[in-house]
Amino acid sequence: MSKLILTVDDSASMRMLLKASLGAQGFTIETANDGEHGLERMHEVKPDLLITDINMPKMDGFQLIEAVRAEPCFRGVPILVLSTEFSDEKKARAREAGATGWITKPFDAEKLGTAIRRVCP
Repeated sequence: MSKLILTVDDSASMRMLLKASLGAQGFTIETANDGEHGLERMHEVKPDLLITDINMPKMDGFQLIEAVRAEPCFRGVPILVLSTEFSDEKKARAREAGATGWITKPFDAEKLGTAIRRVCP
C-alpha cells in the first residue's frame, strides 16, 4: 500500500515538484501551504509522514512540528524537514521540536525517496 505523505511548503512550485517527484516513486501526496494549513491537513488526511519547510508565514515549520508532536495521535508520525536552511543551530532546534530528519533544498528526488523509506518503512 502506498504511503501517504503530507508536504507543507509556502512555495507552490516546491509543492508541485514534491508531488511530481514523490508521486513518481509511488507515494501518495497531499499538500498544505503553511503551518496552520498543515496542522488542519494532518487531521484531515492522517498521513504516514510529514515533510515541512521551516520558513513559512502564519506558523513556521518549528511551530508546526511542536504542534504536531503535542497531539498524541501524531506522536509516532515521522517528520522530515525540507529547507534551504542548513545551520546546525536550526537542525538542533528542529530535532528538539520533534523532527525525525533534515533534508536540504534543492533536494535530490532519489535521496529524498530513500530517506522517506528509511523513516517510514
